[in-house]
Amino acid sequence: MEITEIRVHLRNEDKLKAFATVTFDNCFVVRNMKIIEGNKGLILCMPSRKLPDGTYKDIAHPINMDFRKVLEDKVLATYEEEVKKGTPPDPTTV
Repeated sequence: MEITEIRVHLRNEDKLKAFATVTFDNCFVVRNMKIIEGNKGLILCMPSRKLPDGTYKDIAHPINMDFRKVLEDKVLATYEEEVKKGTPPDPTTV
């Protein structure tokens, strides 16, 4: 499986730094991944939904650590590029 496109939408919030959309093999897309500022640096969080008991469950996620690392590294590298470009944050968060 190949990651064919990554789009990062910067946010102007304290912990939430961006949303990411990742396309695989030019035919499958996963939206609403979150880039969060954690205690030890940036974290890529998978899209999730809130359950009736108040907890959250991932909707889509890697099933092995090797692919999770590849995905996280590529998304965070794209995030860093967007930050360096100075792309303004999404205006819907202002």
